[in-house]
Amino acid sequence: MKDLISDRKVINTALWIFFIGVTLFGNVPLFVITYLTVATFMILRTTQMQLAKKVKVPMIFTYFVLAILQCIFAANTIGAFNNDVFTEILSRVVAAAFILLPLAVERNIIIRKRTDFYLPSVKEMATISFEQLRNNKSTIKESLQGFNKVRRTLASDNLKETFEDLHRHSSTRYINNGSLTDEYFELANQTLADPYIYLVISNTGSSASEIISLFTQKQYNHASLSFDADLKTIVSYNGGEKVYPPGLNAEMVEAFHKKDDASVLIYQLAVTRAQKQIIIDKIKEINSTGSAYNLLGLVTKHSLRPNIMFCSQFVYQMLKLAHVDYFDKPAGDVRPTDFIELDYYKKLEFCYEIKF
Repeated sequence: MKDLISDRKVINTALWIFFIGVTLFGNVPLFVITYLTVATFMILRTTQMQLAKKVKVPMIFTYFVLAILQCIFAANTIGAFNNDVFTEILSRVVAAAFILLPLAVERNIIIRKRTDFYLPSVKEMATISFEQLRNNKSTIKESLQGFNKVRRTLASDNLKETFEDLHRHSSTRYINNGSLTDEYFELANQTLADPYIYLVISNTGSSASEIISLFTQKQYNHASLSFDADLKTIVSYNGGEKVYPPGLNAEMVEAFHKKDDASVLIYQLAVTRAQKQIIIDKIKEINSTGSAYNLLGLVTKHSLRPNIMFCSQFVYQMLKLAHVDYFDKPAGDVRPTDFIELDYYKKLEFCYEIKF
């Protein structure tokens, strides 16, 4: 037993050394070889598993697609930001983390879902109905459409735009200070007689939002607050549109229109005048103290400082502060769609949808 534990420690140490070495010194060919080697291993491993064919085929297809996307990512990011040390290191860290994606896929399918798999009998294989064939055809078509979406999302222009913007961020210090004006707070205070606060859940189509959607598998990936139904006081944590530093910023509906099928959902949540004032005062305090967008928190689910947050984390924190939160979840784990999907007690009331 001690020998097994010792061997495992040696293997884990070797893996950590490999990942650190790849991150610091790896080039495009090394990353590509690593991705292809892992994909080949996972495909061979899957063929040997006692799984149904209907499970094996999608898994093998997924590993194949992941390998292609990983190679595209490495080719477009590794070495492309040599003039920006922070962005270059971050791109290498992400590229190294992507090596583990096939293992995450296997874990999600086999362990997390705890599915009981079996090999179909000859009789079962012979009685496949035309309806099942049609369903399989539909599944394949949806998979191809999903692959096309992934390919468009990870296109070089999108990746370049996203990574070139990384140097503006900080997950350790406040870089946004005073972006909300006195006029903004005057408008916010004028809404105190309105007995609602408004949750704005948007599908903007920004490069960062589209990349995030690949991991969340959700259409809507941005959350904001507004103190009025006409959305003149929208506020959230965002990238600042290259006008203001990333962090707490006012928003305009027009800025959500970054793709043809962009859309915005608006819900209202009943609050008292005092609860609304609490949120306004807290936002004013954050605006004065300083803020930053919690970029690393999207992965680590933690904030290094109180005012470093991402959009859904900010919205949830404000609702919790005013005691109008209606579901219990760690703030770092909250996704924009949680505000809708976890509304078990029907606290929200749908107002309207904006389509561009």
